[in-house]
Amino acid sequence: QVQLVESGGGTVQAGGSLTLSCTSSRYRLGSFCIGWFRQAPGKGREGVAMIDGLGIDTTTYTDSVKGRFTISKDNGNNILYLHMSSLKPEDPAMYYCAAREFSDCIVGSWSERHFRYWGQGTQVTVSS
Repeated sequence: QVQLVESGGGTVQAGGSLTLSCTSSRYRLGSFCIGWFRQAPGKGREGVAMIDGLGIDTTTYTDSVKGRFTISKDNGNNILYLHMSSLKPEDPAMYYCAAREFSDCIVGSWSERHFRYWGQGTQVTVSS
């Protein structure tokens, strides 16, 4: 059973920054396509960012977070990060780490069906 565990959520003021982390005890995050999704109350889950496991570390972002969020990974410590800056009132959500079974990401598709493993999520709240 692959387990992904997110951490780092919390409350931050609008315009502030927050960094989320995702780890796994049994899944080598650096070898597979991994990403972050989020789900706000009353809304569907949406893809935020993803990074490949091909050794190229190509990143993809949804338009609403481009220039504000950065996805990265520490392969040595098996950690995936999402650094979020300039947080806006529309960013609060439960943020999920997700992983594919393959190294390549399906660029242009945020379909959840491409990601087999999911964490339990970490809550991000933005105060005005």
